[in-house]
Amino acid sequence: MQAVDFNSDMGEGFGPWTIGDGVDSELMAYISSANIATGFHAGDPGTMRRTVERAKQLGVAIGAHPGFRDLVGFGRRHINAPAQELVDDILYQLGALREIARAQGVTLQHIKPHGALYMHLARDEEAARLLVQNLQFIEPTLLLYCMPNSVIWRVAKELGQPVVREFYADREYDLTGSIVFTRNVRALDPATVAARVLRACQTGLVRTVEGEDLFIEFDSICLHSDTPGALELVEATREALDQAGIAVKTPKK
Repeated sequence: MQAVDFNSDMGEGFGPWTIGDGVDSELMAYISSANIATGFHAGDPGTMRRTVERAKQLGVAIGAHPGFRDLVGFGRRHINAPAQELVDDILYQLGALREIARAQGVTLQHIKPHGALYMHLARDEEAARLLVQNLQFIEPTLLLYCMPNSVIWRVAKELGQPVVREFYADREYDLTGSIVFTRNVRALDPATVAARVLRACQTGLVRTVEGEDLFIEFDSICLHSDTPGALELVEATREALDQAGIAVKTPKK
């Protein structure tokens, strides 16, 4: 049976504020891996703990979702900082979630940088190499979620850090294989998103913004919890996968 991981960003509120439709608890029932915000772009210690508790209850694997130090911009604005500063910030956030999870008897499955930091590491070799070198020292078996064929993917493969390649269900691609990010994501049609994901799983193809097909290899589907109508999108996608006999499972290490 074909299998694929299904991940989503979780815990991206802050104090009394929620992000998106505030449906993390319901959405988590449909996924296999949760990327938990670690306080710099969103999240706070209490939100992190509650998100870990919910994931543990449902048997969903968890990972750290560190971002730029940018609460106002939700981590989607690029910050031009030295590689060492960025890696220091990432390790700080990773350690925070790791200890909160450890207190709940849960270990981290993965790390997935957020937003603009994700894209920065996809192209900046100095920062990507420094991060992977540090992961090799402190967490050599921690799965690193990244875009296939990106700089950080290549560095991780070279140094031996296990990687999980992602396909974005709710983002567009261009012919270079890059994600076309936008800060204001419009509402999407659940049936269209589900069909797009199913086609990618079955054929390895995705239609680009240029109107041509692009071949893409991936191990995990990502659908953002702050996308408008996220719960309906995740429900429709999971139903399409189930009906096609594609199992939703955490990645193998």
